Amino acid sequence: MSPTQVIVIVLVVLVVVAALAVVLRQAARRRALRDRFGPEYDRVVAERESRSAAERELRDRERRHAELTLTPLTPESRARYAAAWEELQVRFVDSPAETVSDADELVGRLIAERGYPTGEFSDQVAHLSVEHARTLSHYRDAHEIRLRNERGEAGTEELRQAVVHYRALFADLLGDDPVPTAPQPRRPEETRRPEETGGHRPQETPAHRLEDAPAHRPQETSAHRPEDAPTARPHDATSR
Repeated sequence: MSPTQVIVIVLVVLVVVAALAVVLRQAARRRALRDRFGPEYDRVVAERESRSAAERELRDRERRHAELTLTPLTPESRARYAAAWEELQVRFVDSPAETVSDADELVGRLIAERGYPTGEFSDQVAHLSVEHARTLSHYRDAHEIRLRNERGEAGTEELRQAVVHYRALFADLLGDDPVPTAPQPRRPEETRRPEETGGHRPQETPAHRLEDAPAHRPQETSAHRPEDAPTARPHDATSR
């Protein structure tokens, strides 16, 4: 084999190795973006003209996120937000429309306290997506329902779902689960006047405890009470 052939073979090998290294590096970067952004990765890819453009945008989000000064919550601040959310969720029973607006405001305050920008909604989502991508779909859904609510187009169940969606991002930002269950709208019988219910108003259960309320048990009749059952008398060995 001539020296020229050796040189050509070496050059070809180097080119193949370099190309393979580029492919592997791109695959690793793509995998890292997928792992970090989760469903947000697929969403951005579907919205952009190419996968490369989508990945450039996601890397730009990472760059801008790195420029933020994020602040962890103190235990006192976390407890204050958790208490505010529980109070908000209880208010939903009587004022669902107003509560959705309050939930949006409370989440916005938490976003700001953590150090995220609070300008345009699209900018908020872009910054939040780097560390909270898996709850962004909830935030988007809540935002859409809030806009419908402002136009008077959202029903009570939609408003309840909005609070549930806000709660997902709220808990993610808080780093803890603020309230264990979702709010429930007031049942029709709970809105009746006392004279319409025979003078007795149904006992109200806090919204965040409705799912934990014990099931009603039928009263035991006298025929089934344990104390009425025949009691076995011990055998008296001295009676014989």
